Amino acid sequence: MTQTLVRLLPELILLVTAIVVILADLYSRRRTTRWLLPGLTLAGLFLALAASFSLWALQEQVAYTLAADSFAFYFKMVAAVVMMLVVLASVDYMRKRTRFLGEFYALLLVATLAICIAVSATDIIVLYLGLETLSITSYVLTGFLRGDKRSNEAAVKYFLYGAAASAVMLYGFSLLYGITGTTDIAEMAKKLASGDAGTLAWLGWPAVVLVTVGFGFKSSLVPFHQWAPDAYDGAPTPVTMFLSTISKGTGFAVMARVFVVALPALSEHWLSLLYGLSILTMTLGNVIALRQTSVKRMLAYSSVAHAGFILMGLVGIMAGAEGPFNGLDGVLMYVLAYALTNVGAFAVVAAVEDASGSAMLDDFAGLVQKSPFLASAMLIFLLSLAGIPPLAGFAAKFFVFAPVIRNEYYVLALFGLINAVIAAGYYLRVVKQMFFVEDTSGRTFRLAKGMEVALWASIIGVFAVGILMNWFAQLATGSTLAMLGW
Repeated sequence: MTQTLVRLLPELILLVTAIVVILADLYSRRRTTRWLLPGLTLAGLFLALAASFSLWALQEQVAYTLAADSFAFYFKMVAAVVMMLVVLASVDYMRKRTRFLGEFYALLLVATLAICIAVSATDIIVLYLGLETLSITSYVLTGFLRGDKRSNEAAVKYFLYGAAASAVMLYGFSLLYGITGTTDIAEMAKKLASGDAGTLAWLGWPAVVLVTVGFGFKSSLVPFHQWAPDAYDGAPTPVTMFLSTISKGTGFAVMARVFVVALPALSEHWLSLLYGLSILTMTLGNVIALRQTSVKRMLAYSSVAHAGFILMGLVGIMAGAEGPFNGLDGVLMYVLAYALTNVGAFAVVAAVEDASGSAMLDDFAGLVQKSPFLASAMLIFLLSLAGIPPLAGFAAKFFVFAPVIRNEYYVLALFGLINAVIAAGYYLRVVKQMFFVEDTSGRTFRLAKGMEVALWASIIGVFAVGILMNWFAQLATGSTLAMLGW
């Protein structure tokens, strides 16, 4: 019993912290809660991060439905780091816009808990419950600004798309259960590999398609991405940081565990499907991003495009590979690098939004004159998104392109290269506005302390992943070996 509780320590810490935050909000005086609630939230996230790091090397099963393995703990660590940055960026931003701060931070903790459950799940029922808990908290967070029509509209659209996608995914899970007679993903793999499915084997292809719809929604893959631009644009910017990074990363984590562990016998079906979705997602996301005049929506469509790049790692996956460039380590590297970069980029957008009232491209004009730090930070994040060395984005792209080329998927690699060039084009539009267009608005920028700390942490993280690429690659590769060798 004690051993099980130790393995579940990150989840228990997050659950207890969420309860403590709610109680602190109920019983503390309002004027003392400016840093009390975010401070408690940060403490809980840090303890969850420490617990996940200490347990990272484990390769065990917990309670028959959860995995205590390095793959799960990797994503738990990334989730904790990203959520800490989101909390730091949200302190002043949310305090100006709502008085329900206790609920906000508690929901962030519950969302992190749901992520931990989803990435650890080895049973499709538990996996579904984890994803649904994450989705429900995400809907509420998206519409958290109750008096903001755009926030409410975004939440409704997100909910409607999410409900439909979840129903389709659940039907796909039911087909897998019907084929194999089990909900355990390891047992599914054995039944499918042994041919026990018999006359029901033909249901494997429709099951893969239906399950991919649910995962595609969570990861904002085309054509299941329609909710993302409106949700990212309408949600409070700190929530957008969360939705566009680790929430998206969770979709790829569960997709990898289900496809790699449960469905290797159906790999010819899902590899070809993901191949096409990768090209479609990165191309459509980038082409639409080119036309955006709102930087927030531009980054939203950029987020869709980057989902296509992450998918390249799954397409290039090589089961049984013991070294780097096995495809799955590229997914892990990209999720980490993209999360650090995008959190920083949206933090700059939040600062400009506070000063200007909006985040249109024109609002970034002459930013270097008024706030050299914000302009320099945004330049770093945009260069990272474009994949320029020695930043994190370069390391991420290197680790998803390598296995694709290694498997001789040259068409996919060519599309990836073309789309990387297209993306650089609209990133440079923002750079041009910040550095080469004069600001005549007379705006002043006052950067909140929490936002400044979040920006510095993101900048350091982006450089660290890019410069110490080999160390982070070893961490990512080590996190994939148990799954690939299953």
